[in-house]
Amino acid sequence: MKRKYSKIKGLLLLSLLTCWGCAIGPKTETSDRSYLNHYNVQHEVIALHAGIASASPLASKVGLYILQQGGNAVDAAIAVQLALAVVYPQAGNIGGGGFMVMHLADGTNRALDFREKAPVSARKDMYLDEKGNPVSVKSLAGHLASGVPGTIAGIFESLCYAKLPFPKLIQPAIDLADKGYLIEPGITDDIGTVDSKYNTMPNVFDGTHHWKTGETFKQTDLANTLKRIRDHGRKEFYEGETARLIVEEMKRGGGNITLQDLKSYEAVWREPLTFSYRGYQMVSMPLPSSGGILLNEMLKMIEPYPVGSYGFGSTQAIGLMVEAERRAYKDRAAYLGDGDFSDIPVKKLTNDVYLKTQMSDYIQGQAGVSKSLGTGKQQTESMETTHFSIVDKDGNAVSVTTTLNMQYGSQVVVGKAGFLLNNEMNDFSLKPGTHNASGGMGGTHNSIEPGKRMLSSMTPTIVFKNNKVVVVVGSPGGTTIPTSVFQTIVDIIDFKMTAADAITKPKFHHEWLPDVVEIEDGFSAETLAGLQKAGYSISTVHGSIGRVELIKVNEYGQLDIVADTRGRSDTSEGY
Repeated sequence: MKRKYSKIKGLLLLSLLTCWGCAIGPKTETSDRSYLNHYNVQHEVIALHAGIASASPLASKVGLYILQQGGNAVDAAIAVQLALAVVYPQAGNIGGGGFMVMHLADGTNRALDFREKAPVSARKDMYLDEKGNPVSVKSLAGHLASGVPGTIAGIFESLCYAKLPFPKLIQPAIDLADKGYLIEPGITDDIGTVDSKYNTMPNVFDGTHHWKTGETFKQTDLANTLKRIRDHGRKEFYEGETARLIVEEMKRGGGNITLQDLKSYEAVWREPLTFSYRGYQMVSMPLPSSGGILLNEMLKMIEPYPVGSYGFGSTQAIGLMVEAERRAYKDRAAYLGDGDFSDIPVKKLTNDVYLKTQMSDYIQGQAGVSKSLGTGKQQTESMETTHFSIVDKDGNAVSVTTTLNMQYGSQVVVGKAGFLLNNEMNDFSLKPGTHNASGGMGGTHNSIEPGKRMLSSMTPTIVFKNNKVVVVVGSPGGTTIPTSVFQTIVDIIDFKMTAADAITKPKFHHEWLPDVVEIEDGFSAETLAGLQKAGYSISTVHGSIGRVELIKVNEYGQLDIVADTRGRSDTSEGY
């Protein structure tokens, strides 16, 4: 009876939403720019036709606006990326890079790599001192920390799948930069925290003006850069006036990026990494992101076990999943890097027989042991990557993760261009066997080489059941990204959770070394005691692990769009 009532209730809700969706469905062009100063933060929305979850209420509103103007998921993704560069400068960017996993309504799946690349003059020992020890600050802040940006190349590469003209897609970002937006508490009130010592020219982030809540934050230099890109396209960023300003900034601050580095940059279409898990099909990002491979390894390692029967948050479930994480991250350190530069054994690492062998020494109720391949100390985890998930009315879906790496990237604002540059060079192995600032230990496959893309943890993923999209998911969080996506998928498939519960329930993280289980508040004292009794070292995270943005197609065909409550500004929109 309860099940029958639930279905009736769902059908009634579907009927109501259908009427509501018709009322606010696609609109014709108007002069109204409803995305300006729209701070309606809502973490969960049920929609019939289309929706988006992102880290910013303004960016989510831009995505909704484009979808309602007849744009598809790719149109919205382009507009959202550009808007995030304006309204979420901590991580949104045109001076960084990222990855897109795309599903088209005709059944095509594609993966776009617009990850940054090392400049031609980069060398493997460029961040080592005279004793051969890493000087990580050089790869974290200042001009020498930046790789060649890929975001604009990625946007124009994906434009072939868009419906609307590019000027329409970039206009919201121009409006937000030119007209400005209100600084809101907890959303944009950390603007101005960029370290001014790394900047050689005046800019809105340099600390000369102490921005306060309620002020309008305008970015005239950035608006002018976006207008040039609108008018002259991709070539403007990589060969035009903007390229000249980047090179001049590099010369002023002792950076490595040259005009030739910019001219030669290309975004690359990759074959998506695909595999099955309990009858679901996973489509995720391949190298140079480690995310898809780690997700593949972890899910397949636990597949032979009845995880669902263990119960969420149980010592059994967490112990099993931690052991899968431990083994996957060991492979990350030992094998993974840019597949264009090294022969990476991807087929071996994702082979069912190999993964079964990996778990052959797993003993339930007993912690495994991680043995070091080198030295190094884990450093502070950065959350300043950003992810968004989009589904449109025709069934197209995109999962996009982009980043500057650390908060505000390299802290360098390009003079007269108004945008921040990344500090992605730190994602290389500065010295094999040591950790980078995101906590990742790297090997020789991820050493610095000219033109090479640094290994990433980003895990944009789309999940299918019977060839239909059921989940679009991703997260920021450095090396915690793959484990956040892994646990979200397990929560949905094995523990039968709603989209909201799959995101809000506490998470944990283990990455081989250090041999510590990082764990969020919310697990029972009994579970924690059980893990410690099994031999696990537990470290409580006084913050959060990941910030998942999720769209789940529920049993009634509705889109359950959920933005992570771990982020105060993360916002869902839909119609």
